[in-house]
Amino acid sequence: MKEEEKNILEEEETLKEEEIETGNVENPEDAEESEDAKESEDAEKKDPLEAALEEIEQLKTQILYKTAEFDNYRKRTLKEKAELILNGGEKAVSAILPVIDDMERAMENGEKTEDPAVLREGMELIYHKFMKALESLGVKKIETDNADFNTDLHEAIAMVPGMGDDKKGKVIDCLQTGYQLNEKVIRHAKVAVGQ
Repeated sequence: MKEEEKNILEEEETLKEEEIETGNVENPEDAEESEDAKESEDAEKKDPLEAALEEIEQLKTQILYKTAEFDNYRKRTLKEKAELILNGGEKAVSAILPVIDDMERAMENGEKTEDPAVLREGMELIYHKFMKALESLGVKKIETDNADFNTDLHEAIAMVPGMGDDKKGKVIDCLQTGYQLNEKVIRHAKVAVGQ
């Protein structure tokens, strides 16, 4: 009996193999698998020219999207740059406006009084307020009192002889104040230097 069962099993296996090879499959699941296999074979056998054309179309679409995206980015940055140029001084102007208000009040009050001491005091107050406003913007004076001459900060417009060895190479007098903005010299101090 065992030999007969073995023979039957072998015959069934050979029949299944023949059905698969010929395409006559009785099992519907086997039929679906064979159809899927045929479709994948058809896809593999697809014309390489068509596949290349499809890929080219996809790449063209990607390029169009990327080009449009870059163009939008460029326009946005140009707009932001233009706004910065137009409104870049807003902080400086806002800091100076209170000083202008004080100057207007001083001019109005100056007409009411003839006392020069009062006018001088008002001018000094406005000057100090203006300097504080500039300092808040990062502007500071270049110090010249007893300073060594420094070509990065000072511009020598006169050499003063006979000042002694202790004054040689030192700033003797400041004729025009220099200023720095955030450590960058925006105007050199014009000075007289000992020789």
